[in-house]
Amino acid sequence: MAVSFDRIKDEYERNWSNMKIRPSHADEANHAANTAIKSKDIYKQIEDKTDVPWWFVAILHSREASFNFNKYLGNGQPLNRMTTIVPKGHGPFTSFAEGAVDALRHEGFIGARDWGVARTMFRLEQYNGFGYRGRGINSPYLWSGSNIYGPPEQRGGKFVGDGDFSSGEVDKQLGAATILRAMMELDSSINLDGAPTLGGQLEPEERIAPMALLMQQSLNKIGANPPLEEDGIVGPKTKAAVAQFQQQHGITESGALDSVTVAAITRAAHQSVTVAQPADLSPVLTRLEDLVTLFQSGPKVLAPPNNPAPAAGDPINLLERLLTLVNKTGTAPGTTTPGAPSKARVDQLKQVIDLVGALLNKDGKPVLGQVNGALGETVGKLLDGKKTALGLGGSVLTALLSSVTASPNAGGIAGLLGTIVSAVPGLGQFAMPISLALTAWGVLGKLEKWAQGTAPPPKVTT
Repeated sequence: MAVSFDRIKDEYERNWSNMKIRPSHADEANHAANTAIKSKDIYKQIEDKTDVPWWFVAILHSREASFNFNKYLGNGQPLNRMTTIVPKGHGPFTSFAEGAVDALRHEGFIGARDWGVARTMFRLEQYNGFGYRGRGINSPYLWSGSNIYGPPEQRGGKFVGDGDFSSGEVDKQLGAATILRAMMELDSSINLDGAPTLGGQLEPEERIAPMALLMQQSLNKIGANPPLEEDGIVGPKTKAAVAQFQQQHGITESGALDSVTVAAITRAAHQSVTVAQPADLSPVLTRLEDLVTLFQSGPKVLAPPNNPAPAAGDPINLLERLLTLVNKTGTAPGTTTPGAPSKARVDQLKQVIDLVGALLNKDGKPVLGQVNGALGETVGKLLDGKKTALGLGGSVLTALLSSVTASPNAGGIAGLLGTIVSAVPGLGQFAMPISLALTAWGVLGKLEKWAQGTAPPPKVTT
């Protein structure tokens, strides 16, 4: 399930307000709190370097390394050796403080300003992962030892291994929120009031979320197993998937989304889409040739009998229908006065406008106005009589570019299109709206000249 801070912050505050340490865990919680406070000076040194509150560092130290100062804060492995589990490749470190600063930087906690209840709980749960939420269970990483997790008040359950969940297990290790509550009862200097929000300033996890979401989507495209939840949160599963990608592509295996890794994932995802979606150009190119013939000679084009009928929303199909209707409209007999079109022409005009609206993805119909007079005396003279042809040609070409495989080594027209696709990625996405708009402009201008007579008279030149 997708998780976002805004959706669950009220839940954190409500659980914190209602939380009580279970009597059976009171002595253990008190002991953990005393242990943390005794080492406050060491944690304060880390706070001075990172601005991460000392009590937050102490809680992570308890959960990850049982207050052992010879262990790495990031995963509890020995400080004097390079880490071998996520985050991999960190260390060795000469001191606990050095390793702690590295771990906090890796997790993106440095630079955070909001250390209120909700944001603190969010960061702690993110650190461990949101897997319990998908099972409707309050995370024991936060709430174990309190009435917010486990029977009789709440549901129990525990991940006893990677992806291995046991509904009958109850986590016996004290949760981070439980330890924090006990610490606050002994040290009044700890407060969870947070920090004032400055206009436009985002927390670290909010700044990285768009890029993280893109990387999750890209990793899923190239076959992340198990598939990642696309939520923009860099949790344990995303880190593991990143580390696996790094290992497979010869990048230092850290699980971090550094610049080298982001570039490699983006490149791999693009190549995956290109390889996975080859285009059969033969029927499209046949129809393109038919349309080119129409541009040159003007006769109505019918799709070859052996070609399947295109989908109703296919741009080329819509263009074919539009051309046929324009041809009918331009040659239909019967009207002698532009301002008084026949009923047949009115019906044809309506069909043309409907098709232009479909091509432009509009829910309503385009409104005819001073179309031909809108260009003025500069660009108007240059494009006079050419807008429709240019727009139709561009529309057909960009429709092809959106589906063609980037294969510049191919021959003929396919090779030419492949070269264009390779040189300008995403060209069709941006060129199509422009071409269709130009088509609509030209068609509506022609229709307006006889249908409404609203075009301004030509300017007399001397």
